[in-house]
Amino acid sequence: MANETTTAEVKPFGLKDKIGYMFGDCGNDFTFILCAMFLMKFYTDVMGVSAAIVGLMMMAAKFVDAVTDVLMGQICDRSPVTKKGKFLPWIRRVMGPVVLASVLMYAVWFKNMPMGFKVFWMFLTYLLYGSICYTGINIPYGSMASAISPNPKDRTSLSTFRSIGATCAAMSLGVGVPMVVFYKNEAGQMAFSGERMFLVAIVCSILALIAYSLCYALTTERVKMQQVTTKFSFAGFAKTILSSRSLLGIIVSALVLILVQMTLQGMNNYIFPNYFGSRSALSLASFLSSGVLLLLSTFIGKIAAAIGKKEVSIVGAIIGALAMFAAYIVHTHSIVVWLVFYCIGYVGLACFNLLCWAMITDVIDDTEIKNGVRNDGSIYAVYSFARKLGQAVSSGLTGFLLSLVGYTKETAFDPAVTDGIYNVASLSPAITFAVLAVVLALCYPLGKKRVLENTAKLHGAE
Repeated sequence: MANETTTAEVKPFGLKDKIGYMFGDCGNDFTFILCAMFLMKFYTDVMGVSAAIVGLMMMAAKFVDAVTDVLMGQICDRSPVTKKGKFLPWIRRVMGPVVLASVLMYAVWFKNMPMGFKVFWMFLTYLLYGSICYTGINIPYGSMASAISPNPKDRTSLSTFRSIGATCAAMSLGVGVPMVVFYKNEAGQMAFSGERMFLVAIVCSILALIAYSLCYALTTERVKMQQVTTKFSFAGFAKTILSSRSLLGIIVSALVLILVQMTLQGMNNYIFPNYFGSRSALSLASFLSSGVLLLLSTFIGKIAAAIGKKEVSIVGAIIGALAMFAAYIVHTHSIVVWLVFYCIGYVGLACFNLLCWAMITDVIDDTEIKNGVRNDGSIYAVYSFARKLGQAVSSGLTGFLLSLVGYTKETAFDPAVTDGIYNVASLSPAITFAVLAVVLALCYPLGKKRVLENTAKLHGAE
């Protein structure tokens, strides 16, 4: 191949690498999931910005990400190989700026400023955090999975441990944060505290910094990628993307996956406090969904090895669609019944979520075979952008649908509005689950047989 790799003479891949890689996504999600779960709630309920404007901001930021993600991918590919590899040094360089940028998004001291200034600050800090700092650490982190080991089974385990790290962060945030930031106001309704949210952001940034440090210390890049020195051609890069069915398939799948995840999880801050009137149920939902993912993580790798990652993901998406369509039809007022539907739906989300990071390394292998060039950073950057685009579309869609059902700070507990919240929280993920199953089946070509053939071509029949 034109960009061959050589495996360094280091200690074998093992549990230390898995734990280190797990801490990397744990660090990512102490700030990212905090943003995904609570930033819109913070700006709608504390800063008084309409949900539509917040959603529009999140969508607009992705046009910036289209540039910064690809740029960071190129920077990674063109970075010199150091003793720690090509990708790990970026973890150390960017972990400080990303946690600081996260804190700045929750500037509660500006809540009495004019609306124009609050919207400006919201755009500025969101771009600083998501489009610059988070991109600067997430692209190299995701890209280095291929450098830790060339073995597909090792990569599947890394994908699983990455999801475990994200789940640990999500569980601690989803269970603990609602109990801190929500409180009963004078009218006996669940209100959101901006001051407490700011303190939570500080704590999460400290935890993220610790997790990133552990990732840097425990993980080893064994496959030493050669530095890319050829001149970057946007036309050539675009041709690589458009000519690779596997890359296009995973891009569309990632976009839809995030639509599922954000509509399923993102509405929790509205359906539990506003429709069910319970903050403890919000914490319980996060605990149960995290438990579902952790339970699946103990055996999903074996199932994927037996029938294929793509195949498992399709079955999961079908399960999720059926569960959330049933929830929409039942329209329950029982928290217990809703949680049952929610957890079954989360099984569908967890199947793909646990395997998608290994699937992108399969795509990188497939693209190398097709084009003779290996660009881990650039391809992962495109994949990352697709996920961010999904986040933007889902945030914009959520904001639009909340506005459509009449949600504002003043109408948040009107019966017609809360019923609308329920419909959005159940029907949106049901539809996107169904779309995900179709996309994986028709657009993504890397089933079990093709992945094994590619591995044999690149690394021999190991």
